[in-house]
This record gives sequence, C-alpha cells and structure tokens, in this order.
Amino acid sequence: MNIIVISGTPRRTGRTRVAARLIAEQLGADLVDLSELCLPFFNGEKEQEESPEVQQWKRKAHKADAFVWLTPEYHNGMSAVLKNALEFLDAESFRHKPTLLFSVAGGGKGGINALNQMRTIGRGLRAHVVPEQFVFDPHCFVHGQGFTREASEKVSKIICEFNRYIVVKS
Repeated sequence: MNIIVISGTPRRTGRTRVAARLIAEQLGADLVDLSELCLPFFNGEKEQEESPEVQQWKRKAHKADAFVWLTPEYHNGMSAVLKNALEFLDAESFRHKPTLLFSVAGGGKGGINALNQMRTIGRGLRAHVVPEQFVFDPHCFVHGQGFTREASEKVSKIICEFNRYIVVKS
C-alpha cells in the first residue's frame, strides 16, 4: 500500500512537521515535506508543467493509494503551501482514495476551520475523505518531539479507522 503523508507547513521546524513524521512512521508511509519541496506558485500555465519538481510531485501523488494531509491553521484556514501543492493535482490523483485530515493549532484553539477547508477541497478533488479527524493542540506534544500518551492513543484509534478505509478500497 502506497500511502503519502503530506506535511503542509512551510516551516522547517514545528509541530506540524513533528506530527507528520510520527504519523508517517506509524503508517509506514512516505512523507512529503512541503517545506522542502520547491514548487512554484501555481498559476495554471503550461510552462509550470515542465518543472521537474511539479512532474515529480504529480507522479508521486498519482501513484499513491491513500493520503494523510496535515496543516497548521493560519488565519482560520489551511496553509498556502498545502493549497498550492494540491492545485497542481487533478481529481485522478485522488479519485476514491482514502484521505485522512489533521490540523495543528498554535494557541490552544482553532484547527477546525483548516479541517473544514481541507475537507471541502478533498471533496472537490474526489478524494474519499474519512470522517475521523483531529486537531493537535500544543498540549498534545511532549517537548515538541513526540505525542503525549493521550494524543498518541487518539491518533492510533484514528489510524486504525483509516486502515479500514484502505482495506475496503483494496
């Protein structure tokens, strides 16, 4: 099973990246870190299709069987870097593929608006967005490097449910 976990933060450090890494490890998935992927700003012009980074990103996404999207919430929405990366893809990259959503709140509140925005975009891309979702608040992390026991248990339950969607798809 080819699962891609997308760390949708432009920051090279931070809780979104930590959560994405831990979830990718738990799933045995490939981690795509958007802070390291140098995609141009999407403008819809054909010249962008020739970019090696864009071609590689499109190939990788098209080959995936399932996705996990993670984003920090910025100004009541998902990160621009995640939205930009998704703009390069079409519905065939996501059609009927299980997609799990997580957001990371900065100040102890928030995260739901980013989840709702990702859910809407997932629907537009024909992804099979699973109902379970989770907001990581700052208290879900231990020293910024791992999950608390409670957060780890919640993530494990959500991943267990996600795996059911993957099995059904297969």
